[in-house]
Amino acid sequence: MKYAHTIDQARDYAGLAISMMEEHDILPQPNNFSIWYTYFSGESPELKMTMDMLLDANQAFTDEQNASVYRKFLSSPCEAVPSHLIAQKMEVELAAVLAALEQAGRNASDYEQTLESATGDLSKIKRSEELTQIIGTVLDQTRAMVEKSSEVDRQLKISAAEITQLKDELQTARREAMTDALTGLANRKMFDFKLREATQDSMESGDPLALLILDLDHFKQVNDAYGHNIGDQVLKLMGVILKETLKGQDTAARYGGEEFAVVLPKTQIGNAIKLAEHIRQRLAKKEMVNRKTGDNLGSITVSVGVAAFDSKEQPAELIERADRALYAAKNGGRNRVVSEQELKVRKLAI
Repeated sequence: MKYAHTIDQARDYAGLAISMMEEHDILPQPNNFSIWYTYFSGESPELKMTMDMLLDANQAFTDEQNASVYRKFLSSPCEAVPSHLIAQKMEVELAAVLAALEQAGRNASDYEQTLESATGDLSKIKRSEELTQIIGTVLDQTRAMVEKSSEVDRQLKISAAEITQLKDELQTARREAMTDALTGLANRKMFDFKLREATQDSMESGDPLALLILDLDHFKQVNDAYGHNIGDQVLKLMGVILKETLKGQDTAARYGGEEFAVVLPKTQIGNAIKLAEHIRQRLAKKEMVNRKTGDNLGSITVSVGVAAFDSKEQPAELIERADRALYAAKNGGRNRVVSEQELKVRKLAI
């Protein structure tokens, strides 16, 4: 996790974190320090709320408890990948490769000695039978060398294939750790990570950053009326539209249930509003059809809240303002885009 604090602030937070860990007999390792530093800095209101609840309940901060908090609020999605298991398999395969290469070296050395010996014996032969014997020995050793080389080559090919498979497994595990299985979008953990990263980049570069939060209208009614299979199809459709609409630097995520979120780095709020409206219109034009019955289920709509990042705020505050805009869109009749700018104008008008 990145932080944007002055030296004095960082020193104060670090001192408070160390004191708290000493008070509660918490092992002073980097992950635990990150938890309490974040707690005192207020970077993550959700983490602070969780830790306050544990403190109020006089919970013991065991290694398992600390690890659970770190995984939930501070770890990168990729840290969930079982890299140690893949690394163990890789060590086995590399050992096999080294053993095969070592054997190849021994085979070559033995063959070289055979040839040197045969060369020396050629100068000493007196009878044709001796020459025949030398030739036979060389031929036998040559055949053996070919067989041994083939075995080494086979082992190397097997190990290369295994290593390639391990690489694929690691890539697959990484994707699964970051992806919502139903929609193929980023999951909530990846969203939190990307938003933290984007807000920090925005603070450092001064580039704009916008956030969309989208909520499918009347989704519970769809589930109740047509079943969860149809509901899943609606969620997948939303995922497809978001993936087809966004550009490479943006991150679309399933925020939870029927809610989605889009992180838009280097995007002014005006352009974010246009993009939100484009997404809304694309979804509204789609008509859902029950494949089993052929029944037309009508169109599905979405409400969207839009907010722009302020470099003086925390990521949670940006989410809260986008949420307020979303609720205004829902309360205003749904199937519409509302921005925080619009809410400010309404407030001023009142």
